[in-house]
Amino acid sequence: MSESNTELKNILEAALLVAGRPLTVDNLLALFPVDSQPSREEIKDAITGLVEDYDDRGIELKQIGKGWRFHSRDKYADWLGRLTQEKPPRYSRAALETLAIIAYRQPVTRGDIEEIRGVTVSTEIIRTLMEREWIRQVGQRDVPGKPALYGTTNDFLEYFNLKSLNELPTLDELRDLEEISRELNLPLEFGDSAEPVAETTGHTETEESDETTATGQDQDEDDDSSGSLHAAIKAEALEEEEQAETALSAASSSDQSS
Repeated sequence: MSESNTELKNILEAALLVAGRPLTVDNLLALFPVDSQPSREEIKDAITGLVEDYDDRGIELKQIGKGWRFHSRDKYADWLGRLTQEKPPRYSRAALETLAIIAYRQPVTRGDIEEIRGVTVSTEIIRTLMEREWIRQVGQRDVPGKPALYGTTNDFLEYFNLKSLNELPTLDELRDLEEISRELNLPLEFGDSAEPVAETTGHTETEESDETTATGQDQDEDDDSSGSLHAAIKAEALEEEEQAETALSAASSSDQSS
């Protein structure tokens, strides 16, 4: 390799290491003055050379979306996790199920997601995924009401180290959500239930949980009321029995006196 090509590789290597985000070929070309820019093919050849250079290293150069980024290899995640005490963000099963549906079926509306999951999707879940910049509104469906259509973003590809959506596992390769979440270092909160929504209601999962709690409280109150009623009836019966015994005793005493 010529000295100029070696220098080009060094420049690209340094830029990719400090960028902190994927860099496209256009981003890398912008590093050079217009009158001395390398060709796109030279950039791509240099990137290929870097990929080969890091083939047996602890970090690798990987294509993410349309860009390239250095990152540590997955097999060293356990060791690197000890560098920081910061706990990773936790995501509910409902949030990850919603994200998976958007990734596989995009573009989709909230109605599409609800039909697949069997429960209504809370606004908070959509807001969380959009604030995380994993999903975005990509348009509106041309039906009455013009519901928003959602799709994934480049940040989604970057976070999950995907070159494209084609690298998502095929549906017949999907495994348990808990197993996948451990591999992605996305701890799940398994507190939320996924009970089907009654056809005559339009409540969210949170509302259902609240209603379930309220129903349980009402049932407890009914049980308490029922217990009190039974106790009162029993006490009244005992009182009547005592009165009857007293009356019999009095009648017996009267007969003996006669």
